[in-house]
Amino acid sequence: MNHCRHKISQVKEGSIAWEMEIEPGDELLSINGETIEDVFDYHYLVNDEYIELLIRKPDGEEWELEIEKESEEDLGLEFENSLMDEYRSCRNHCVFCFIDQMPPGMRETLYFKDDDSRLSFLQGNYVTLTNMSDHDIDRIIHYHLAPINISFQTTNPKLRCEMLHNRFAGDIFPKVQRLYEAGIEMNGQIVLCKGLNDQEELERSISDLTKYLPYLKSVSVVPVGLSKYREGLYPLVPFTKEDAQQVIDTIEAWQKKLFPQYGLHFVHASDEWYLLAKRELPEESRYDGYLQLENGVGMLRLLKEEICAELEKHKGDERKRKISFATGRLAYPYIQSYAAQIQEKYPNLEILGYEIRNDFFGERITVSGLLTGQDLLEQLKEKDLGECLLLPCNLLRSGEDVFLDDIRVKELENQFQTPIRIVEEDGADFVAAVLERDTEPTHKRRQMYEQTDCSNSWKA
Repeated sequence: MNHCRHKISQVKEGSIAWEMEIEPGDELLSINGETIEDVFDYHYLVNDEYIELLIRKPDGEEWELEIEKESEEDLGLEFENSLMDEYRSCRNHCVFCFIDQMPPGMRETLYFKDDDSRLSFLQGNYVTLTNMSDHDIDRIIHYHLAPINISFQTTNPKLRCEMLHNRFAGDIFPKVQRLYEAGIEMNGQIVLCKGLNDQEELERSISDLTKYLPYLKSVSVVPVGLSKYREGLYPLVPFTKEDAQQVIDTIEAWQKKLFPQYGLHFVHASDEWYLLAKRELPEESRYDGYLQLENGVGMLRLLKEEICAELEKHKGDERKRKISFATGRLAYPYIQSYAAQIQEKYPNLEILGYEIRNDFFGERITVSGLLTGQDLLEQLKEKDLGECLLLPCNLLRSGEDVFLDDIRVKELENQFQTPIRIVEEDGADFVAAVLERDTEPTHKRRQMYEQTDCSNSWKA
């Protein structure tokens, strides 16, 4: 039974709800006489061309509103709780969980482990399905909600139970089969751990998962993130250059085999493998339209393509400017090369690049999304930052100008005595930030679910 009250937090100006004089603070009681269990119900019920809303105003007055609209047209409502229900936390104790590898004393939300199918649908989070009941599967199929993003890790039921430390973790495949038979689009993820689910087990997993094609559109393979806070945890070890080469060889062999049959490359290695193996990134066509960007699959290739496309629009000139950028070890060599491309067209630009070592979580963490304000402060304090410092938006907490360790952008600006420009994800914004003479600090950032994920990579 759902005890959540669906309080409205925002009404989009000019929307249907705005025209109906629905206001923040109002409560949604029902749609077409049906009570709403959660966001799954809401998204399904509001799709009709004719709907009846029951709204309760803060003074207790109830409004019945009849709405005629286009099919699937949005009402323009946002709710205080985006799931319209309690968040479901994770019941697993995965050997690779990054949240178990965080130091104490960080903000509370960073320790919340989600495993919620509704976050998969809403925000692209990956779920293990161990938390999902038959009722949940019924509703996903009934509402045809997609895509559902699944953390497989392995298709070996016994090994999956061991890796997730959950005796029911091997039972998910009948659920996956039901989603497949209903034609529900899925994406998969394998967090690879050396000596556990790699080599023959990786071969087995990829082979098993191909039977869910074409509805399982993609499977990303990402290396486990290992922080320095692993005392008392499962003894995982980092992958070597040779390991990375073997992983890429396995994946690329499957791509060659599957593409002629399905028109999909299906299984993808995250950017980290290519950096570790010291190999060139795959060409754009091999990413199948970038289905796994949030897992760091193709982010750096897409960034390059976007920067090249943007630069083609510019003639180049003699403008003089000195700026700097800072990012994690994974992205640094790529961003450096993209900056050099810009300098070819603008020879009087000086772009200083700084590779930030992750002292906070440990040097094995190379993605920029897990860099902290204190590491930036410590490693950039004596450096020449030029007129402006560019930082990627995925360093910041959603909706705020705050790094993972609660240091604010303004604090860095004060310490460095240099304006900071937070650069959006796309290559066009990176080019604009480099070329702009007078940068007003905008501190833009993408909306990102609060849980820290070891697979988040750098986008400009």
